[in-house]
Amino acid sequence: MYEHQAKHCGNELQHICHSLAMSSGWWKDLKTGEDMRGKRNVGELLCLIHSEISEAMEGHSKNLMDDKLPHRKMLEVELADAVIRIMDMAGGFDMDIGGAIAEKLKYNQSRADHKPENRIKDGG
Repeated sequence: MYEHQAKHCGNELQHICHSLAMSSGWWKDLKTGEDMRGKRNVGELLCLIHSEISEAMEGHSKNLMDDKLPHRKMLEVELADAVIRIMDMAGGFDMDIGGAIAEKLKYNQSRADHKPENRIKDGG
C-alpha cells in the first residue's frame, strides 16, 4: 500500500518543484530562450544538491537557525532545499523519482543489512 502512496507523493512533489523552477526560468537558456530540459549539466546540478547538504551540515554543527526562515533550524531548511533541487532535476530529466522511491523502499525492506539483528552484529 505504501508503495502507491510513495510513488504518488514523490511524483506530485517532483511536479510541483519542477513546475516552479520552470516558471522561474531555470530550464531556459537566458541568452537564446532554448528549452534546457534534458540538457542541463548533470554534474553541476548534482553539485548544487551537494552544496545544500553541506549547508545543512554547517547549520547542524553550529546549531544555527535559518537566515531566510528564522523560525526554522538551518538543518531543516537546507535539507528541504536539497529535496527541492533533487525533485526539480528529476522533473527536468523526465525521471520517475516517485516510482524509484517506492521500489527502493520495498527493496530495502528485504535487505539483511537493514535488519536490526544484523546491524547490531560486529561489522553490521
